[in-house]
Amino acid sequence: MTSHPLPLSVPDAIRRRRTTKKFKPDPIPEATLEELIALTIAAPSSYNLQPWRIVLVTDADKRAALTKAAYNQAQVATAPVTFVFAVSLRGWEKTLEETIKTASELGAWNDKAIAYFRGAIPAFQNSLSDKLREYPIKDALIAATHLALAAESLGLNSAFMNGWNEDAVKEVIGAKDNPDIAIALLMPIGYSEGSYGHAGRLPQDITVFYNQLG
Repeated sequence: MTSHPLPLSVPDAIRRRRTTKKFKPDPIPEATLEELIALTIAAPSSYNLQPWRIVLVTDADKRAALTKAAYNQAQVATAPVTFVFAVSLRGWEKTLEETIKTASELGAWNDKAIAYFRGAIPAFQNSLSDKLREYPIKDALIAATHLALAAESLGLNSAFMNGWNEDAVKEVIGAKDNPDIAIALLMPIGYSEGSYGHAGRLPQDITVFYNQLG
């Protein structure tokens, strides 16, 4: 299924990764899947609130429904598992104390930091207004990038997907009519069927600048 040594370094995973359009039916070993999950949720997030609610779609019927929700794209249809990166817009209200407790037990946040965060986090979150959806989705995209690179390093392939119907995806994962849940993206994971060339990148003088746009 893979010919390169495992695991790849982060730079090598970045250089090798290509978007996969079709996957082999081969299942992902359970231990590998657990490692992928652990590396994905190790991602940073704003105030460490971890707003992602990641659903791994593996059931045949749900995969078929998710494929339909993603406009019948082969990535979802053929991958043995698709990670649906949903986010909870206000889940932090229920998990904040757990976040604080864990950070305290690990020695990451002292009493002064905890007192600050207890006030700053609700104040910030409640001030987001029309950005209430934007911030957790950004966090989920960071976690998805962790997943893509972790998968590549472990000999798997992936596809960032932004082509799907949100209401249909929410129904598949059991979040129909839940206003607290939004969908950030879908990421099928598996072993690529075929290989894909590098499409290249624009010259850096078009896309990269120091201090201000050129």
